[in-house]
Amino acid sequence: MTTAVIAARGLSKTYPGGRRALDGVDLTVEPGCIVGLIGPNGAGKTTALKAILGLTPYEGELRVLGHDPQRDRDALMREVCFIADVAVLPKWLRVVNALDFVQGVHPRFDRARAEDFLKKTDIPMRGRVRELSRGMVTQLHLALILAIDARLLVLDEPTLGLDLLYRRAFYDTLLNDYFDKDRTIVITTHQVEEVENLLTDVVFINHGRVVLDSPVEALAERFVQLVASPDRAAQARALQPFHEREVFGRVALTFEGRPARELAAYGETRTPSIADLFVAKMQGTSA
Repeated sequence: MTTAVIAARGLSKTYPGGRRALDGVDLTVEPGCIVGLIGPNGAGKTTALKAILGLTPYEGELRVLGHDPQRDRDALMREVCFIADVAVLPKWLRVVNALDFVQGVHPRFDRARAEDFLKKTDIPMRGRVRELSRGMVTQLHLALILAIDARLLVLDEPTLGLDLLYRRAFYDTLLNDYFDKDRTIVITTHQVEEVENLLTDVVFINHGRVVLDSPVEALAERFVQLVASPDRAAQARALQPFHEREVFGRVALTFEGRPARELAAYGETRTPSIADLFVAKMQGTSA
């Protein structure tokens, strides 16, 4: 029996002033998954990641790779890598010195692998971080991460501010050069469309609570989007969709738990994309 990479029960976090960033979150992430932790600004995503990484105190039960993140953070960090949305490398640091530093502090760092990756880029080994574009800084982060044999990789908006080419190259490299069945990746991002084809599981979070936790392959059985014919829209609404929006003068209704064959008489049916489902769930939850 495999041990869950992340196991949270009743995970909660309240900031001074009473703002509840996490409100009783239950979450299980199994080995070999690529999980999208998706939510609007202020939903609790970053707080959840901070708890997982041992960067903030919390209430409830939490184990990451079998460790208590607060008590066993040193041991946990030997098996976890993290890329945040803000580049934290000192501006004066040279690329070669960044390799020196990680080699000195992380026992699982393979310097040769990092150097091989950097040879495929335009990043100069003697260049300073301040001389690199944002895309190059992200590539440098990625080179350092790819060279660490970690069991869990946590990415918090890793491609924020990058152009489309850099974003696509980042995720292609992640899948082709890093991911395998022994590793697990947790990604938070606002660019849902760019990662939805990578994900094995999705977790939607809003107001500190999980509103959807599902394998991607199960979504087609659970959710249906119906673009209703104008003359059947009222009848379709009577079947109680949890979200509705207008698309080019027609009504798109999203249902949970109703088979597509039951809805086909009212118009065109399809499985909603993760991005469409996210919007439907967030607006439905808000309503």
